[in-house]
Amino acid sequence: LETKLNQIGILTVRDLKCAHRRTLRDQFSIVMAKTITELNGEACIQLEDSPLTKQNIASTRSFGIPVSDLSSLSESVTLYTSRAAEKARAQASYANSITVFIQTSPFANRPYYGNSLTAALPSPSNDTRLLVKTALWLLKRIYRPGHIYQKAGVILNDLVPKAGLQRDLFFDEADIQRDQRAKVTLALDEINQRFGRQTLRLASQGFKSPWKMKQNLKSPGYTTDWNGLIQAS
Repeated sequence: LETKLNQIGILTVRDLKCAHRRTLRDQFSIVMAKTITELNGEACIQLEDSPLTKQNIASTRSFGIPVSDLSSLSESVTLYTSRAAEKARAQASYANSITVFIQTSPFANRPYYGNSLTAALPSPSNDTRLLVKTALWLLKRIYRPGHIYQKAGVILNDLVPKAGLQRDLFFDEADIQRDQRAKVTLALDEINQRFGRQTLRLASQGFKSPWKMKQNLKSPGYTTDWNGLIQAS
C-alpha cells in the first residue's frame, strides 16, 4: 500500500497516525482504519496466541531429478504422507480422507499428464502406517508408465480434533485399534524428536532418495544450526 499512501501525502507512520480514519477506511478497507486506531493507542486487532488449527494439511515437493518409475514415486509419496501425518499429530487432528497427486512438467517438450485421487478413510486417522498404505493404493491407480514426473504430493483432508471423532454406538473395535496405533505413533514421534527427523521411518520410504528436491542454493540455518553460524576470519 506504500505507493498509494504516498500518492495522497502519507509518507511516514506519523502521517498515517494523524490521517482521517473514516476517509482512509472508505479509500482502502476496515483494516486500514483499525491500523490507524492501533497507532493511536487503542487496541482493536486481536493477537493470536497460537496458530489456527489447519483443516487440511498438504505435503508436496518437486523432484530433484526426473522420476519415471513407480518405485521412486512410492518412496516420495511415503515421505510426504509421513510428514503430513506428523503435522496432523502435532495439532492433535485426524484426517477423514487423503488425496494423492502426481504430475509431469507442463513446460517439457513431451505430453503432459497429471492426475489425483481421493479416498475416504474407514475412520478418521493420523496413523502414518494406515495413511501411507492408503496413499500407495491411490498412487498405483493414477500412475501411468512412460511419463517423466516432476512433482508429487499428498493432502490430508477434513481434519477433525479427537473430540470430533465419530464413534460407533454398537462396535468399539475401531476405538481399540485407534488407541493401539496411537501408542505406536507416539513412540515413533518420540524417537524422531530425540534422535533427529527420519531416524525411524517406513521401509517403503527408502534410504538413498536421489529424487529429493535439490537444495544447493539454500541459505544457511543461522538461527537453527551451529554449522550455519557465520564465521569471522
